[in-house]
Amino acid sequence: MLVRDRIVELRRVPAHLLRPHPRNWRSHPESQRNILRGLLAEVGYADALIARSLPDGTLQLLDGHLRAELTPNCHVPVLVVDLDDKEADKLLALLDPLAGLAEANHHTLAELASSVETQNEAVRDFLQSLAAPAGEESPEEKPPSEIPLPELYQVVVDCRDEAEQATLYERLTAEGYKCRLVNM
Repeated sequence: MLVRDRIVELRRVPAHLLRPHPRNWRSHPESQRNILRGLLAEVGYADALIARSLPDGTLQLLDGHLRAELTPNCHVPVLVVDLDDKEADKLLALLDPLAGLAEANHHTLAELASSVETQNEAVRDFLQSLAAPAGEESPEEKPPSEIPLPELYQVVVDCRDEAEQATLYERLTAEGYKCRLVNM
């Protein structure tokens, strides 16, 4: 099998200059953000983001959106790939789900997680959940019918522009609503 190397170069780029892919389908709960903040604080960058160069010379993220978002003022390692629109969509759709197909040796993971030291509370809590005794099922091990899904009641509001979106966001968060900004 012939496998092409699509990596053009490794660049160190200010994260705020990376353009999020408009079709990025991942969202990141606050718990994940806190764990990643802790890991970045204690270890730093040990993996590269993936981006492609657009015709105007900007870099569009394909992987690493949360890392870039959490460290906007850092120069981050970026693997620049030469993918067209269709190939970029394919990678964006498949990279994370494909990694999710890997099977875990829970005993080895529990031993590893138990041996890791951290000063960060979010990282510590996550490691403890990974080190849970082998007899305890984690949610991903339960059949889908047994996974409790919380009821969500959401409202999507179309705004005229970014300024109106920001004003509405500030007002609703000040009133105690849990909000997130979405641009489509």
